[in-house]
Amino acid sequence: MKQNGEAVPEIDLLKVLVVATSPINRIVMAKIVERSGLQPMVGSPETAAATLQSLFPGAVILDGGADNKECDGLIPAITAARRGVGGTLPAVILLSNHTGTPHSLGLPEIVDVVVAKPITPEKLQPV
Repeated sequence: MKQNGEAVPEIDLLKVLVVATSPINRIVMAKIVERSGLQPMVGSPETAAATLQSLFPGAVILDGGADNKECDGLIPAITAARRGVGGTLPAVILLSNHTGTPHSLGLPEIVDVVVAKPITPEKLQPV
């Protein structure tokens, strides 16, 4: 696909990038994504930017950790990916220890939805 004469990467809406420092949290989230009929790709905050640039998932699930900042280093890469496709994809879901909206929690504008922990299929699958 082309936008303004430049090639635009194809977003794969079936892929979801799951990012967390904790390997256990990555596994739990990936299993929930898989049960939803989507294809999880897992990574740590340090490795996820490369995955994001090469595979162009339709959504990214970030584990915010204790302070909602665990994956802040990935925000520039997500912003660049959105600019690259000229839209609002990949969608960004932040898993938080707090309830609220991205705005009420003071999160970056790139976060679309906040899901409060503990994470369960009933909470995450509808999002």
